[in-house]
Amino acid sequence: MPAYNPSPIRFRPRPVFKEYLQYDATGLAALIAAREVSASEVLDAALARLEAVNPQINAFCTPMIDAARTRAAGPLSGPFAGVPFLIKDIAQHVKGVPTSAGTGVLKDWCPGVSSEIVLRFERAGLVSFGKTTLPELALKGCTESRLWGPTRNPWKLDRTPGGSSGGAAAAVAAGIVPAASASDGGGSIRIPASYCGLFGLRPGRGRVPPGPTHDEFWEGASSEHALTRTVRDSAGLLDAIHGADQGSPFRIAAPERPYADEVGRDPGRLRIGFSTASPINQPVDPDYVRAVHDTAKLLESLGHHVEEARPAIDGMALARCYLTMYYGQTAAAVDHACALTGASEADFELETRALALFGRSLTAGEYVARRQEWNGFMRALGDFHQRYDLYLVPSAAQAPALIGSQDLPLAEQIGIRAVLKLGLGRQVLKSGLIDRIAGKSLGRVPFTQLSNLTFTPSMSVPLHMDRDGLPIGMQFVAASGGEGLLIRLASQLEAAAPWAGRRAPI
Repeated sequence: MPAYNPSPIRFRPRPVFKEYLQYDATGLAALIAAREVSASEVLDAALARLEAVNPQINAFCTPMIDAARTRAAGPLSGPFAGVPFLIKDIAQHVKGVPTSAGTGVLKDWCPGVSSEIVLRFERAGLVSFGKTTLPELALKGCTESRLWGPTRNPWKLDRTPGGSSGGAAAAVAAGIVPAASASDGGGSIRIPASYCGLFGLRPGRGRVPPGPTHDEFWEGASSEHALTRTVRDSAGLLDAIHGADQGSPFRIAAPERPYADEVGRDPGRLRIGFSTASPINQPVDPDYVRAVHDTAKLLESLGHHVEEARPAIDGMALARCYLTMYYGQTAAAVDHACALTGASEADFELETRALALFGRSLTAGEYVARRQEWNGFMRALGDFHQRYDLYLVPSAAQAPALIGSQDLPLAEQIGIRAVLKLGLGRQVLKSGLIDRIAGKSLGRVPFTQLSNLTFTPSMSVPLHMDRDGLPIGMQFVAASGGEGLLIRLASQLEAAAPWAGRRAPI
């Protein structure tokens, strides 16, 4: 299938709200509520920004502009009434609009029902005018797909914005929208947030409902929220979308107060353990190591107790468990997409087909046994949180990769084609190659999967820059139910080391 070549977005220009880029979502909502500017004018400003920068970054894939114009012109209510917004193009369905999931197999498939999170975004008053790019089936830490082509980092156009919510991150960092929806099954909110200089909060399991099409994604390891420039936007959006819906299997305790009320609230004197060592024994960029130590010093200056400490978890064992789930979920996703559309597996990208083969090569017993190992990680992290309120690590171990650098070399493509043709997935799994695959696929981003497999909330905070002028995010992992604590600390850090004034040079 040929690569998709994005065409310029064209619309009739109207008077543009020139101050658009100066405001976050909360600020725009206040202007609209005060009738200092209309929702239609703000939407026009977002569309003008889209036309100006999207040809350079390719973050926008499915337009919903006519519907957005109609919505912006009508009466709107909610805390974000009239604020432009974009939706990640997987799982977060908009009824009657294609959900491609980054694959040509699904590019024309339209869901018959909107996802609950999308309905809640609408009830909050957001005006969604399109969808954002992602890698095929959200399977990579870089946003490059055969369907949509590569999405580029607004900070440096030859670099990836990360993945899988790379289109969302690039769109926010480039100023197309102040916030965009995202999801995180292995770091897909936190990694793009780190690479694009944004705030990215991953809620814990059950905090945001994925219904009605699913009870949960990826064994509960994946959760949904948004990428934002400011902490208050993230908190306000979480207020709008959290809480069980009809049929939700998990009804966790409600927060003590609205998340928006946590912004500016004193977090108290926290005990924070930190580590700079890769859990899978891969190199960590010195700039990222330095950023952790600088963050520890900042935290100490704010009155927190900080010391080097890490949970008693075998990082390679956790990586094996994560990859086992990843392979099995890929196989199921490929089969589901083929059943929906009548496509064949050959219509998917080569790497996706290989991952699906590995998934089918696992026995049910092996999959379940690895899933049961998650309990040990949860218990070890729970023990850590008896002694420390938060765990601090980098959001990634290396700077964002160059566009195209993560493509399979020709020799590996030939090898994978042979494995697929001969059905050698089982032999590969038994050969010990999985540990080497873990080192290659997770080496750049080894820190985020812990939060996913323990169902805990975590966040990436854009506190630092590397030697090339690219953002570096710091990840904090809280105990279950700790979203409010994360927002309190993030708000304190935002006040102490403001980042909103740092904008991508695009």
